Amino acid sequence: IDKAGIVHAGIGKKSMGSQKLKENFDSLMAAVMKAKPSTSKGRYVKKVNLATTMGPGILLDELSVI
Repeated sequence: IDKAGIVHAGIGKKSMGSQKLKENFDSLMAAVMKAKPSTSKGRYVKKVNLATTMGPGILLDELSVI
């Protein structure tokens, strides 16, 4: 996590297949939500953006991925 609270993390490679990438993404989101401090109020995840290394990002609906 950088100083602005942004999480930068790789979840795999294209050659892994879509099912494995989805499992890795779900695991990452579960870890982020588990790390939420109990004193934190309101929405912990405000925006989810998925992108390739050099490609444009895709904004995801954060409520559907949590």
